[in-house]
Amino acid sequence: MHKNLLEFHKHIEDLSASDVVMQMDNYIQHGDITTLEHVIAVSYTAFILAKRWNADVRTTVRAAMLHDLYLYDWHIKDPATRPPLTHGFTHPAKAAENAAKYFEPSAKELKIIRSHMWPLTLFHCPTSKEALIVTLADKYCAMNETLGIYDDSAYRKKIKTYLVFIKKARAKRNKNSR
Repeated sequence: MHKNLLEFHKHIEDLSASDVVMQMDNYIQHGDITTLEHVIAVSYTAFILAKRWNADVRTTVRAAMLHDLYLYDWHIKDPATRPPLTHGFTHPAKAAENAAKYFEPSAKELKIIRSHMWPLTLFHCPTSKEALIVTLADKYCAMNETLGIYDDSAYRKKIKTYLVFIKKARAKRNKNSR
């Protein structure tokens, strides 16, 4: 695996091994891209930017990995079962709530998660370099995913390689724990 991906993995190894984080693979984010693939793409993009811009890499990457930990399908059409139509405005709070419930994020990581949808989250704007990086990485990745730019890209192949890596590591752990 690429050296940068291995360095990236060290920051989120515990998160990528978590059953809760892996649940994001059950939900579609944009097009055919799961929420898990999306958060990995955002997290890896944030990793690159945080290194380049002298930010706290670990805080940035971990917050990015948890920024969409809302664990529901926001695409449901049935009004009786779908989440609120205000998903874009409300999911950062749900993701922060889930992050706090299942992990021990720092206060700074929680602020980053809550602000990642700014300017939709008007009262939760990015207040640190790390929050700005996650917000920008999320917008960049979402735009590329939505417009199909990401679909056949070398970047997606790299993210898919990482997904295979964490799924194999998970399967190996599960096999060894029996």
